[in-house]
Amino acid sequence: MIQKLRDYYPLKYLLGIAGLARSTFFARRQVKPDKDKGLKAAIIQIKAKHPDYGYRRVHACLPGVNHKKIQRLMRELELQVRVRKSKKLTTYRGTIGHIAPNHLERHFSATKPNQKWVTDVTEFKAKDGSKV
Repeated sequence: MIQKLRDYYPLKYLLGIAGLARSTFFARRQVKPDKDKGLKAAIIQIKAKHPDYGYRRVHACLPGVNHKKIQRLMRELELQVRVRKSKKLTTYRGTIGHIAPNHLERHFSATKPNQKWVTDVTEFKAKDGSKV
């Protein structure tokens, strides 16, 4: 509104009626060019090829640019990778097989050799999926 009336009335009077400071009027009108336009385009291009890349991998593709700047621009462009929640690992699978009775009952001392024998059974998964 002030811009339209500026041709007919002095700016000093218009700003006084509107209650605006001169610096505020000129600051609002100024639209600064985007200095990161090329970098944003490069980030979008990398994310189009590799949608699972986070800011660290994008930074590796763009040497000479600060990682914090890339992180900020990715946040502005809403290109952040969502962090997946890790699954809680558990070894419990319920009661499987037969549980042997505890004959030893923590009495490990023996009066002669070969009187008490104990063992441990541990199961490992191999790369092919079989259990060893």
